[in-house]
Amino acid sequence: MPDDVVKPGSGRRQIARAAALGAAWLAMRPGMGATDAAAETVLNVRQFGAKGDGRSDDTKSIQGAVDAAAAGGGAVFLPPGVYRCAELQVRPHVALTGIPAWDYERGFGSVIRLADPHARCLLNITGAFGATIDGLSLDGGKLGACVHGVWLNKPDYGKQEDTFRIERCQIANFSGDGVRLTRAWCFSIRHSMIAYNAGDGVSLRGWDGFLLDNWLSGNQGAGFAAREENAACTFTGNRIEWNREGILISGGDGYNITGNYFDRAGTCGLAVEGGEQMSITGNFIKRSGKSARPGTYDSSQIRLERARGITCSANNLVVGRDDNNSGLWSPSYGIVYKELQHCVIGNNVLHDGALQQLMVDLGGHGEGVVVKDNPGCLSPHAG
Repeated sequence: MPDDVVKPGSGRRQIARAAALGAAWLAMRPGMGATDAAAETVLNVRQFGAKGDGRSDDTKSIQGAVDAAAAGGGAVFLPPGVYRCAELQVRPHVALTGIPAWDYERGFGSVIRLADPHARCLLNITGAFGATIDGLSLDGGKLGACVHGVWLNKPDYGKQEDTFRIERCQIANFSGDGVRLTRAWCFSIRHSMIAYNAGDGVSLRGWDGFLLDNWLSGNQGAGFAAREENAACTFTGNRIEWNREGILISGGDGYNITGNYFDRAGTCGLAVEGGEQMSITGNFIKRSGKSARPGTYDSSQIRLERARGITCSANNLVVGRDDNNSGLWSPSYGIVYKELQHCVIGNNVLHDGALQQLMVDLGGHGEGVVVKDNPGCLSPHAG
């Protein structure tokens, strides 16, 4: 085995180096078949017949490489190109890797493009325990109806953590959600752009997630939504912008939402409905409520309802309009809250924070609710 091939137990730098070199050294072994390849650690999809020319159907070739890698817990490398595929099943402990070169507008580098409008998803990670998806541009082409980019769909939580990773990927233009997780348990999504999908950027039913340094942009649903049982997620350093909703958490608990940038949500920037035990700190929330009817509570920066044990502190809220000084100013309200118990809303800054009212108390609270020291002023653009 060449020295540049990663051996079990190697570090991340070796893995990255091997993925980058996979195309070169495997290409020097044209006679190697799938059986021989299964013994290697980094497999090149070109060796399995994938063309990556944007015209050929590369489904069987890439699936063959993934299946071969699964035998030894290896990596599958996609050199730069456009690989047209139907649904692909990711296997446990397999890393599906490419070269990340996408920009804000479209995918470049290693692109997997949906070819089947009747597919359920492009990458199915159900049962793919410990898998990694890294450095890929996944393009849905707006095909079909409710086709998801990455999909995990388990009937129950089972006895094993999923522990999958999505890193340095662009997941865009799907007719469903960018990432749809049903009964997910332990995962991370980092350094990725999940954008322009007809559903949510990330839809979660589950818990124990890390979402770090991502763009959740221009999705027709929420940037992130958890509408069924959900808990224990950390959001840090994400940009959640121009989605129909920013973040929507219904009935969840154990969230740490810190240091994120919320921009131009169509309705509320951050909404918690029936949640508990959350820290919402140090976020910048700008010009929410773009598409909401003025004067409704959807036209607000933060909305906290039926919540317990919430800390909402040190956030900065400001009104705005579309880029290039066009469109309507929004939102009407800063922080809207009702039916709280043992919550603190304090030390938030609302300079030009709303058009009609900075703090809206709808009442119905239990004991231990502290709301104080939230300085600010209405925007001069009100009315």
